[in-house]
Amino acid sequence: MPTLDELTAGARAGSPLARRAAELEAAHGTLPAADVLRLAIREFFPGEIALVSSFGAESAVLLHLAAEVDRALPVVFVDTGRLFPETLAYRDALVARLGLTGVRTVGPDPDAMAAADPYGALFSIDADRCCALRKVQPLAGALKPFTAWITGRKRFQAATRATVPVFEADATHIKVTPLAAWGPGEIAAHMREHGLPAHPLVAKGFLSIGCAPCTTPVEPGEDPRAGRWRGSSKTECGIHIAPTGVTRRSA
Repeated sequence: MPTLDELTAGARAGSPLARRAAELEAAHGTLPAADVLRLAIREFFPGEIALVSSFGAESAVLLHLAAEVDRALPVVFVDTGRLFPETLAYRDALVARLGLTGVRTVGPDPDAMAAADPYGALFSIDADRCCALRKVQPLAGALKPFTAWITGRKRFQAATRATVPVFEADATHIKVTPLAAWGPGEIAAHMREHGLPAHPLVAKGFLSIGCAPCTTPVEPGEDPRAGRWRGSSKTECGIHIAPTGVTRRSA
């Protein structure tokens, strides 16, 4: 597994990936999401890009826009083994609804999990390690064949995501975030316009949906990711490490 320094190195000034990401951001970072996706999939990284989806609360919009460009686009879904049953059912419903043919489900190594988490309680002891084993490592392996990947992050979701660019680099890939500037109203309007089904847990107050043991409903006035790892300073699973390495809530 890459170290934190390795994960953040790609975002440092001077690396080839960082330079290319900066050039793409300067030239195309303000384009509409549909145009960003079309360019990324067909022109910038043809055959070398995947979309990573949690099939969570807002995933339908990005998946729908991507399907408009290429229904066979590789879509990586990490089944951590601790997801809500509703998420797995929602994945299947969206795949059928959108005609996605490139979805590939990956997960943690069974032997590694048996050794590290024999009782399924690692999330309560060391949440960072649990995320690393269940999500970060499987995703890193799944992304090895690709040059770039598409993320569903949005700036409104949390203070730690407020400055997310459309194009950025990590140590190994260009990351493309077409919906970075979208707000809740735009997401809701797109879902209504195209008749996209909502994740069944959204109606129960889950506005950001991860693993069942680490996700709670969001209270009125909280940011959409407030229900993730509630009661701790943790804000990210580890696949989106900020250039500073910060993945924690401010005090």
